[in-house]
Amino acid sequence: MTGLALTNVTKSYGDTQVLHGIDLDIRQGEFVVFVGPSGCGKSTLLRMIAGLEEITSGDLFIEQARVNDLPAAMRGIAMVFQTYALYPHMTVYDNMAFAMRIAKESKEAIHERVMEAARMLQLEPYLDRLPKALSGGQRQRVAIGRAIVRQPKVFLFDEPLSNLDAALRVQTRIEIANLKEQLEQTTMIYVTHDQVEAMTLADRIVVLSAGKIEQVGTPLELYTNPANVFVAQFIGSPAMNLSAATLIEAGDKCKVSAESGLHIDIPIAASPELKGSQLQLGVRPEDFLVANQEEALISGTVLFVESLGEVTLLHINAEGHEEAIVAKLPGILDFHRGEQIHLKADVEKIHLFNQDGLSLKHLS
Repeated sequence: MTGLALTNVTKSYGDTQVLHGIDLDIRQGEFVVFVGPSGCGKSTLLRMIAGLEEITSGDLFIEQARVNDLPAAMRGIAMVFQTYALYPHMTVYDNMAFAMRIAKESKEAIHERVMEAARMLQLEPYLDRLPKALSGGQRQRVAIGRAIVRQPKVFLFDEPLSNLDAALRVQTRIEIANLKEQLEQTTMIYVTHDQVEAMTLADRIVVLSAGKIEQVGTPLELYTNPANVFVAQFIGSPAMNLSAATLIEAGDKCKVSAESGLHIDIPIAASPELKGSQLQLGVRPEDFLVANQEEALISGTVLFVESLGEVTLLHINAEGHEEAIVAKLPGILDFHRGEQIHLKADVEKIHLFNQDGLSLKHLS
């Protein structure tokens, strides 16, 4: 069952269009994450769903009902903002109960829902405290609890963890994941710039760029099978490495000539008319292996070594590449600045993109 649907939705400010024909179906109970660079339109899209921004054109449906002209308070939506926005003079209990009191709910219903939300979020010991007596993570949990008691059809999260330190982000992320399991019939939409949050929380990720959807898929689909260069480089950290290649044979599989001169058979289909065309060859940093010179896909000089314990990141000045190539190799490795290195990659993990930046896998 569809929980929320957007049909050809656009947003303009005067003559400036910031969202272009957004089409998206979100299933009831699904946890969907919007990601993209700053200015891509993800927060604007969230605010349009919430009713805080007008939709310029197109339609928004919540559980099959068109809600374009419905006020925010009547859409059955609860939103958790980047800032906690708690009432400083109210206790945790009163902050969570406030919206229900305004709606003139019974004391019994208010108490039942507040206590249930407090149990979910492990806030029971703090119900009599004022916000100033809480940590940042606890305050954000109160803000989430305030949304839970409203029993919304759709939860909206606008970068709720961005103001927390690293340890609190991990802890609160786990709590949101647990909340997702407990509220399995509630649709959740989450905006973030943090890839770890997106990859660990999402059922599906929506990648946005310049007001358009680039790709929608599960976290692993986007990682293993990006639709284009933008998604390939946006998902994954460090970003996917790209280098030029020439398609020398096309058909059920490709043979390409890499910048190193190496000819590689890659199990990706390509249209015969692409033979001789220039491609972009993509390899994720973690898919590189140290090789000898004869089998090297990439050869170059080590510019910088980051030893992180569990992995070593090598930044390499590679022949024919304007930007440094990054290799992410397991363990602690004894490489030094200025040292020559040769790298290869499993052909099953190599990506190919045409001159328009589109994945050949998606075109075949």
